[in-house]
Amino acid sequence: MKTRFPQALRLLSLFGAVTILSACTVIPEQSEPGYETVAPIALVPPVQNTGGLYQAGYDLVLFEDLRASRVGDIIQVLLVEQMDAAKTSKTEIDKDSKTSLPAPTVFGHLMNDLGLNADSSSEFEGEGKSNQSNHLSGSIAVTVSQVLPNGNLMVQGEKWIQINQGGEFVRLKGIVRPSDVSASNTVLSTHVADAKISYGGKGTLDEANVTGWMVRFFMSPLWPF
Repeated sequence: MKTRFPQALRLLSLFGAVTILSACTVIPEQSEPGYETVAPIALVPPVQNTGGLYQAGYDLVLFEDLRASRVGDIIQVLLVEQMDAAKTSKTEIDKDSKTSLPAPTVFGHLMNDLGLNADSSSEFEGEGKSNQSNHLSGSIAVTVSQVLPNGNLMVQGEKWIQINQGGEFVRLKGIVRPSDVSASNTVLSTHVADAKISYGGKGTLDEANVTGWMVRFFMSPLWPF
């Protein structure tokens, strides 16, 4: 018993240290798969010996704006998401039935005690109402991950902000049409096709709002009562 107690104490201390370190590192070292930054493609111009001053691949465009158009370019997406939804349903069912049998006659005598009356009634009423409202504003800079054959741009990226004991992140992925990108290299999130926008957090504050596994079990369909 004397040799096991120090080992258990060391294991407990090690577990506490790992827990503290994991709580401190809120922002992950690597991005979520599908949202990582894409590096630009290095273009190697061909070597030409034409003897002229102009060489293909070394041109410099002087009269174009700085809109993103190539893999690795950055686009600023302005988040202007707002959605409101409401649904109301009501159901009422009422059913009544009544059955009466007259008293039979046996050997010319009326048997009043054998009369039968049956009444049944069923009623159901249900009502449901649901309201939902979402609002998200801000901005996030993403990179172009792929240029599609029709010229549209696939963009992806994420942004992390660590505040005190927790961290918040915004992730965005979708397809942008070049004509929707403004001259200041910005695009509204409502113009992003097939948009996947995630907003959440990690850390102590986020874990405080998560229900325990036992509560989730009793609220799941696995609990029949």
